[in-house]
Formats: sequence, C-alpha cells, structure tokens
Amino acid sequence: MEELLDIYDASGNRIGRAPRRQCHGDPSLLHHTAHVVVFHPDGSGVLLQKRALTKDIQPGKWDTAVGGHLDPGEGYLEGALRELREELGVTVEKDALRHLFDSHIRNEIESEDVRVFGLVSGGPFRFQRSEISEIRFWTKMELFAPERQAEFTPNLVAELELLREGGWL
Repeated sequence: MEELLDIYDASGNRIGRAPRRQCHGDPSLLHHTAHVVVFHPDGSGVLLQKRALTKDIQPGKWDTAVGGHLDPGEGYLEGALRELREELGVTVEKDALRHLFDSHIRNEIESEDVRVFGLVSGGPFRFQRSEISEIRFWTKMELFAPERQAEFTPNLVAELELLREGGWL
C-alpha cells in the first residue's frame, strides 16, 4: 500500500493527502517532517546515519540521525519520538527532546517544513538494518571538513550550519 502524506498550502492549512512519490516530485505539495539530531553525552560529536540504498530519494546519503514525514494527524514531537523508536530503537520521554530550530526546504525536488529536535544520548542503538546501513558519532572537525561536505545533501549542510550558529556544535 502506498504511503500517503498530509499536504499543506503555503499558509500551513491542511489541503488533503497525496502519495509520497508525488510529494517528492512536486515542490508545491508542502509536507511536514521531524528530524532528531543525537548528541554524544560527552559533547564530542553528533550522530549521523548512512541510509541504506533502498531508502529515500538520494541513495546512500548522510542525514541527521533520524527523520521522517509525519503520520496523518501526528505532531512534530510525536513524529520525532516515533522515528527514534522505529529507526534507532530508542524510547525516550517527551521532555528528553529539545526543540532546536525549524527549517524550511524549498527546491525542485520537494517542499518540506521541518522541525529539528536534539537528544543527548550515547546509545545503545538497535537500528533497523533495512533502513540504516551504518550509524556513528562524528566530531565537529569531521562534520565541517570541506572534503566531507561533498558527501552531504545541501539540506543537511544547511542544518549543520544552523546547528553551529545556534551553538549546538
């Protein structure tokens, strides 16, 4: 069964539902997404994941630790908690997540309103091999090395810059 996403107009009003594949090809179909950045407890790094080749529209991309579209009627916080549980096997209380910033992605591929949360956790993680092929913590030097950023999507580079500007990295 094909995944359907709630879609919104430019003012944020829900206007219906559309197949995921259609939303990832029509930037006018705005949808909501929650991301979680996982920070190591000792402050040494941030967790990113290497997605499996079968997931997402950019195979093999590096991305924030977890993230995904909201289920119908789901709020950003609930979506972030679900993604943590489903992708990394991490169950935390709502107050463990801190709202870091909102990101608005508009390009020829998609149009998303993203709310980004942060979690301080060193694991253990029981991630899904079907969704994620590798997880690791990255140091600040590794994240911002010029040669490394070629492996990141433009959206992730923008999020990393917002994390750095906000003092999170």
